[in-house]
Amino acid sequence: MNKQTEDTFNRGILLESKAQFDKAKSVYEDILHHGADETVLEKVRSRLEDMDTLIAEKAIYRRVDENAKQVLTDIGINIIGNQTLMDILMEADAIDFENETALFIPLKRDYIDHCLEQVPREMAADPGMNTFGIGATPPFLKRTGNDELRPASREEYEKIAAAVAEQQDVVGMFSLPVACDKSISLFEVAHLMAKNYQAIKMITTNTMSDEQVTFFKDKEDWVDGTSLITSLTFMNNMVDPFLRSARTGNNLLLIDQTIAGVSGPGSPESLLTQNHAQVIFMMVLAQTVNPGVFCMHCGIPSVTETGGNLSYSSPHQTFINAAMARVNTWITHFPSAQTGGSTSLSELTPRALLDSELSRNSLRKYGVHIVRHAMGALGSLNYFSLEKFAEDCERERHSKKIFDAIPKDHGMIPLYFPEDDQTLAGIREIAEKGNPKSADHTLKNVDSFRNWEETITRAAKKKPYYPQLNDIVLDSLGGPQAA
Repeated sequence: MNKQTEDTFNRGILLESKAQFDKAKSVYEDILHHGADETVLEKVRSRLEDMDTLIAEKAIYRRVDENAKQVLTDIGINIIGNQTLMDILMEADAIDFENETALFIPLKRDYIDHCLEQVPREMAADPGMNTFGIGATPPFLKRTGNDELRPASREEYEKIAAAVAEQQDVVGMFSLPVACDKSISLFEVAHLMAKNYQAIKMITTNTMSDEQVTFFKDKEDWVDGTSLITSLTFMNNMVDPFLRSARTGNNLLLIDQTIAGVSGPGSPESLLTQNHAQVIFMMVLAQTVNPGVFCMHCGIPSVTETGGNLSYSSPHQTFINAAMARVNTWITHFPSAQTGGSTSLSELTPRALLDSELSRNSLRKYGVHIVRHAMGALGSLNYFSLEKFAEDCERERHSKKIFDAIPKDHGMIPLYFPEDDQTLAGIREIAEKGNPKSADHTLKNVDSFRNWEETITRAAKKKPYYPQLNDIVLDSLGGPQAA
């Protein structure tokens, strides 16, 4: 490959990394038109095979973003039972009182756009793409040789904070890893977390005093994890803490864990749309009370297993979070955080470690911003294990080394995200009936995630990406292949 052709091909790969697939396609077609040696042409043809698929996938994510705003304008959010929220939005002239078909309280589209324009797209302490961290605040600390289920004590938190500080080369975000008992307050936990850990940290402040909440203001390396909406309805116990954090000016991590078929619709596109809509509503409210306040999008769509529990061992959990990450990295450019790298298994076993490793590797290959819950969690975020954390870090260090050494000339991996042209109708039906389980839309999409997985697997049989590093898809095909 001559230098000029190599530079041109690399420009196409760079355009792909920026999700500019139309331009990348033109670059590759230009190389093909002018001719090159067969080695180059093989790479170019390989990339051209994916361009139309990636262009179509990006169009779906653009529709997700658009439809999420339409959820807020045409269906609305149920805040009628909270006068504080109603007063804030009425005073801002944000409510569309002329809309007679919305189910709940609809917002004006121009007001939504105005608020979202004010959300910062850059974060001062940005750890960069493919950052994996810990967190989730499981209720129980898993103790080796001890089956007692209880939160972590002060002494145990000191050990956890010290262990995380020692692993800063692979732990890019230190979120609150487990609940604490009465021997230590959350505010004291925050000081332990900050003692020797320099990168970005997250803690919840809803139980803290006003003075303690103010401590996190203007601290670039802290985000205040908060939430407000579930099932298109406000959570009454979170209204005051949410508004306090936003008005204080803390960096906000806006969390929404909509669950397919439980608190949200069942198809991948409709699940992303509702999840995204609820985070956008939180952004709008935050910008209303404090224009310009930093907001990180933490929409973490989730799936369940047969018994109804969250299923972090399911490949669907990884795929849907990779797709949510792309909505933000490709379309909105909001700083974002996902969930992944965990397991449904409650005991520290080789399979539990492998579940977590395969999920992290898959998310890395698809490309994400920040992933919480990626080390140490067990039982679909019900437990934190310091022993598993250490094992996860070793595996992550090894995976990162392999991935960093792989040539990145394979380009962007398609997710083959499935379309659902009934997304808005499905979300509206569920809102009207009050439960996804009784909605026709949910029943019609009961196999949608499985069908999506099969599409990804079929494609991987034809073209494995970065085969040197095992992931969920490659593992289902028998493990990594020779490069």
